[in-house]
Amino acid sequence: MHRPASTRKATPPQTAHALPIAALLCGNLALAFGPWFVRLTDVGPVAAGFWRIALAAPILVALAFAVQRKPFAAAKGLWLPIALGGVSFAADLASWHVGILQTTLANATLFGNSATLMFPIYGFFVARAWPSKTQGLALALAAAGAALLLGRSFQLSPKHLVGDLLCLLAGTLYTVYFVLMARARAAMAPIPTLALSTLASVFPLLIAALLLGEKVWPGHWGVLIGLALASQVVGQGLMIYAIGHLSPLIVGIALLTQPVIAGTVGWIVYGETLGPADFLGAVLVAIALVLVRSGGPRVAPEAQEPKPA
Repeated sequence: MHRPASTRKATPPQTAHALPIAALLCGNLALAFGPWFVRLTDVGPVAAGFWRIALAAPILVALAFAVQRKPFAAAKGLWLPIALGGVSFAADLASWHVGILQTTLANATLFGNSATLMFPIYGFFVARAWPSKTQGLALALAAAGAALLLGRSFQLSPKHLVGDLLCLLAGTLYTVYFVLMARARAAMAPIPTLALSTLASVFPLLIAALLLGEKVWPGHWGVLIGLALASQVVGQGLMIYAIGHLSPLIVGIALLTQPVIAGTVGWIVYGETLGPADFLGAVLVAIALVLVRSGGPRVAPEAQEPKPA
């Protein structure tokens, strides 16, 4: 017997799943240490992105075969979005790493995390994951928190224009990557999806590093191995898992935890002072994360189909 459409709405909302939320937050935690690793490397910024990908790729492929007998069988018909996702991610890393050296840290963090707003907007208008009143309030609090976190040191200047534009481009490309990976995750498990997109990122980053004349071969491997494991294997692995289960709004707001963590690292390691506005901004982001988890989004029925774990 055909079930009425209303029975689908009885399914618990995606935001009620504790495991994807935990994965999302842990993924952002791991990714927040990426810029610190990049600072510590002895290669060029784009070359650091290349090694992050190149060292992680064989690990992810091995993990894909460890968890599934035929991990890439479901990729049929998805090769184009996966390949484009990999190229978008490579361009994101390249533009972000170059841009961060040509602007202030605050500007780079602000523009590089512009996916905080772009990905939820995609969810609202394309995926039709409309926010509830509670989640609308969460988005407003998150925006206020971001303004407080970055507003104290944010500045626009012709001196930083190129770096600002590169970091804004990085945030836009990161959004494109999320959109394409969300499409692939509708049919594939997380590790095979990430493994294929990672492989697609290797050569674009290597070519870019060589064209820019950067030092590619490192003298010390420890930091690059840490970058690959923390940012690509753990960080992106958990993020790819989470976007298969959570709405774009939740993923977008959770990205704001990265500036909070990065600011804490800067405070502890580099003595970068945090003021009352920074702590208040962090509190607002935390409240937004609690609210966005408690208020389920209004998702179009066709967008509620179950996704692979």
